[in-house]
Amino acid sequence: MKDLKGINLGVALCGSFCTFSKAIKLIEELVALDINVFPIMSQVAYTTTTRFGKSSDIIEQIEGITGRPIIHTLVDAEPLGPKNLIDALLIAPCTGNTLAKLTYAITDSPVLLAANA
Repeated sequence: MKDLKGINLGVALCGSFCTFSKAIKLIEELVALDINVFPIMSQVAYTTTTRFGKSSDIIEQIEGITGRPIIHTLVDAEPLGPKNLIDALLIAPCTGNTLAKLTYAITDSPVLLAANA
């Protein structure tokens, strides 16, 4: 595998809450590889507490791992493209709703705007 040390990777989470624990484990593994992870969450993912976890706990965990605040608004996500802040974007989990909107270039969430970048 090519050395990914130092890459700026956006890691975006959508509202598939049952997979957040796997996504957080992946974020930990990426950070351990010296990848600069820029966490991004849809508004729903950022604000919703479910049986899979409290939103505040999930936010605290991800920000603690990455050392960065989560990008969770359109205003926060907008500079990603013009300022070339990320080299690549991983959307995991990616909901069907987000995938459908990507197909039609709809950018009405931080995750979708990041993908547009």
